[in-house]
Amino acid sequence: MPSWLILILVGVVLVVLGVATSIGQFLIWIGVAVLVVSLILGLVGRGRSRV
Repeated sequence: MPSWLILILVGVVLVVLGVATSIGQFLIWIGVAVLVVSLILGLVGRGRSRV
């Protein structure tokens, strides 16, 4: 499984846990940051493989 896909899954889990728990705001921001980083890594990885 590609690392960017694992990061997306981790980000989604953190966002869901953030919504479901009392320390939600902190976990939501971590989840969003992980999702953004993983999407950037996925796009960069695709760009490299095309060249």
